[in-house]
Amino acid sequence: MASPGGYIDNTAAFQDFNLDDNTNKIKNPFVTIFHLFFKLCALVVYILCGFFSDSFISSFVTITLLLSLDFWTVKNITGRIMVGLRWWNYINDDGKSVWVFEARKPDQHHNTSTTEVRIFWAALVAAPLMWVLFLFVAIFRFNFSWLVLVFIGLTLSGSNLLGYLRCKMGKSDEGVGSVFSGVANQYMQKQMMSNFMGMFKRGPANAQATNLTV
Repeated sequence: MASPGGYIDNTAAFQDFNLDDNTNKIKNPFVTIFHLFFKLCALVVYILCGFFSDSFISSFVTITLLLSLDFWTVKNITGRIMVGLRWWNYINDDGKSVWVFEARKPDQHHNTSTTEVRIFWAALVAAPLMWVLFLFVAIFRFNFSWLVLVFIGLTLSGSNLLGYLRCKMGKSDEGVGSVFSGVANQYMQKQMMSNFMGMFKRGPANAQATNLTV
């Protein structure tokens, strides 16, 4: 049922994954790996790209794609499986943005792996903190060309953190967190589409250029 603030509690519809009773065991190792994989790749590439490539454009596109993949994976897959939470928004028939927050039923919490929960929240908090650190480093070193990329990383990682915090606490109020998450969601969709379309467009263009030079 939607509240005046555009919030839907869809707890009853959340699926039970029928996990076993050993709450300390990592029960979804592949999901846990992918929860960390894209985050770490984006951070490592950002730190080391200057040592391996002088092309700002290629580094920008690579890191942005990794950040977008991380945003989508955490928002749609790892949160649902690792901690029993999920959030998204959509536009209803009245043109209003509706935020949907789902949570696993209270009687299903014993099926959650406490180790996975700790890993999920630790990575979710650590990622935006790292981008905040990179923000200050870029400012102090006057690397203003990298600030846009740092802001993208901070926006995408921070929006997932805000979205899951609101989902966990059942917050239905519309505020900065909603706007922040909405901007990140829309940006991620547009950026992924433009990146993938750019990959297909560059292929034929390069092939044509090669034929002309032969």
